[in-house]
Amino acid sequence: MARTPGKADSIISLKVTLRGIRPPIWRRLLMPGKMTLEDLHLAIQAAMGWYGEHLHLFDIDGRQYGDRHMVDDVADQERLTLNALVKSGATRFSYIYDFGDNWEHSVVIERSLPTEDGRAYPACVAGKRNCPPEDCGGPWGYQHMLAVLADPAHPDHDEQSEWVDENFDPEDFSVIGANAGVAARFRLP
Repeated sequence: MARTPGKADSIISLKVTLRGIRPPIWRRLLMPGKMTLEDLHLAIQAAMGWYGEHLHLFDIDGRQYGDRHMVDDVADQERLTLNALVKSGATRFSYIYDFGDNWEHSVVIERSLPTEDGRAYPACVAGKRNCPPEDCGGPWGYQHMLAVLADPAHPDHDEQSEWVDENFDPEDFSVIGANAGVAARFRLP
């Protein structure tokens, strides 16, 4: 699946920010330019700590890309590479995950970089804050969940506490953990 790129391969730096959440939740990914939007979907899922169990799509200049076996009326995400996207002049696009919760991400193409000897790609190299748990109701539901968890007197506190992992900390983020998730998803060393 993934590999350590050769010297001629370009590496694309992308910043992925979850919209509708303050303070922001974001990840910086380094992706080989030859990888596709499908690969980017897998890298975002791994870096965020989600499981990829819901539908998704990319919206690039009004054209939608996704898994054509799962989503109607989308272009094939397996056919568009990141190099082709950069060549088209696109600098920003959206990634939407879970059509029910509607997690919308802003993806910014920051720059092309040379490969680093000994680094496996794709990689998560930076980020802030823990990703919301799956199925918590989108940005509004997540903010509500945090408010309930912060208030032991809230009538839903016990129910929410049982539903979410007891170790969940919205401020917690480990680039080592996020990158390990990406490496595992792509079977990297």
